[in-house]
Amino acid sequence: MSAQQTRVALARFPDGVPTVDDFELTTGPTPALAPGHLLVRNRYLSLDPFLRGVISGRQIYATRVEPGDTMPGNTVAEIIESGAPGFEPGDHVVCDGGWQQVALVPAATARKVPSDADLLGLRVGILGMPGLTAYAGLTRLGEPRPGDTVVVSAASGPVGSMVGQIARLHGCRAVGIAGSEEKCRWVVEQAGFDACINYKTENLAEALGTQCPDGIDVYFDNVGADTLAAVLTRLALGARIVLCGLITQYNTSTPPPGPNLGPVIGARATMRGLVVYDHYDLWDHFATVAAPWVRDGRIQYRETRNDGLAAAPEAFCRLMRGENFGKELVVIEDGA
Repeated sequence: MSAQQTRVALARFPDGVPTVDDFELTTGPTPALAPGHLLVRNRYLSLDPFLRGVISGRQIYATRVEPGDTMPGNTVAEIIESGAPGFEPGDHVVCDGGWQQVALVPAATARKVPSDADLLGLRVGILGMPGLTAYAGLTRLGEPRPGDTVVVSAASGPVGSMVGQIARLHGCRAVGIAGSEEKCRWVVEQAGFDACINYKTENLAEALGTQCPDGIDVYFDNVGADTLAAVLTRLALGARIVLCGLITQYNTSTPPPGPNLGPVIGARATMRGLVVYDHYDLWDHFATVAAPWVRDGRIQYRETRNDGLAAAPEAFCRLMRGENFGKELVVIEDGA
């Protein structure tokens, strides 16, 4: 194994939406195995919006990235050497391997996953943290019931698309909100939603009234701001709101003014914050039930695979500009 490896480091703190100049492709030393750790070769890297909060220091569940630091990120990795019982070379794990070829990770933070080639990349996508976020948020916090109308924003993304499809599997009506005709078409025709609203070309409040004539029973919010404000005017009695993401705020230094929450009171609605780390006890169960859904076509997904670490900065910037479609994934090494 080479003594040097390729990595992507933060070059400077972004001012607003990140640009490729905020990152740098460098080389660094390959780490050595330590007791209680795993030396892993990263194969697939997940690019996620929450990393923008890690860079800015607003993500309370992760240490802020400083210029010169390797960018963090969830990876599917193959174990090269193991310093912990229960893990063997050749096993695959999901871990915080970061934007680099080789990583040293604590065994306690790694989760072993099956080495099935057809699903391996999905272990950081719809069968990984994004999928668990959708499953736990909808089933535990949204409490879907047959006949409910479930509305989800950012519906073509890995979390949003899973929310709507899982809602359908629970006998609910699924209505998505997305930002282009192409995305809305995929959400309905491929992901099987009942309807999808293009918030860029339609009056959102009016369209929600048309698509949800009896009100919204569950709203799974990935964006906040004006979208949340429009949904609040269309709540059904006893509605449940799951606050998952605030993508409209990730590139700003100060949060925008919040919506009027008066309708929440009038609808006797329940609004709950979702942090996926609270639901890791569901991970094995989720993986067991969701893998067959994918294999037999009950769950559809869309992803963009970017080849090599050099592609990671632009792919992440595209994600933060809202120009992505589906899951952004970097193939570091395909294992072929």
